[in-house]
Amino acid sequence: MIRLLRRVFLRNWGLKLFSFLIALVLWATLIPEEKIFTEKNLTVFLELHNIPPGLEVVEKPVSTVDVKIRTPRRLLEQVTTANVRAVLDLRDASVDVQNYDLNESMIKIPPGAEVKEVRPSQVSLKLERTIEARLEVEPQIVGELQEGLGVVKIEVVPSQVLVRGPESKINPAAKVRTTPVDISPLTESTVIEARLIIPDPDLQFASAQTAVRVRVLIQEDKAGQEVPEIKK
Repeated sequence: MIRLLRRVFLRNWGLKLFSFLIALVLWATLIPEEKIFTEKNLTVFLELHNIPPGLEVVEKPVSTVDVKIRTPRRLLEQVTTANVRAVLDLRDASVDVQNYDLNESMIKIPPGAEVKEVRPSQVSLKLERTIEARLEVEPQIVGELQEGLGVVKIEVVPSQVLVRGPESKINPAAKVRTTPVDISPLTESTVIEARLIIPDPDLQFASAQTAVRVRVLIQEDKAGQEVPEIKK
């Protein structure tokens, strides 16, 4: 029996090998490309969508996720970071939930491709309620008046501004500073407009008020000298 098998397989083995190779080439040539699949790994940015009104993200999750995609070979070059997106929908998020699952349905890919794996499978983030508060404005005065002159009073109009931000980021005792106001060239009472500097990058102005007027009242350093009228 063994001799028979050897005779069958070894007889004209060169011709049989050649026939096998021809069949393999024909199979690879004639099989439709959409039937040949390959896998591709991409790292894409994680997008946060539909953050509920009145809430803000104060602790952000990882910025990227790794995605394994199975795709027909003909689509391989079309599957790139330009058309693959990872979207975390926070429509139903709340301040009480900090862990959110990631799954294949959150990955937006070209038609015909399939998501096989997403890593990590879960991300952590923290939401807080948005609140508003009025903070005092503190003028930032730089420079010195020339000899013989003195500052009698400095006023800021308005003296408070409304800011908005996450609950833990708003400190009622914090102050909004102005851009530097240089008084060194002044020789009389003057009003100077100065822009406002938010005290924390997580805050923002809650109104269109982003600048104030700084009134600098100046008089000569002499006893009994009247304070001059401020220039409008």
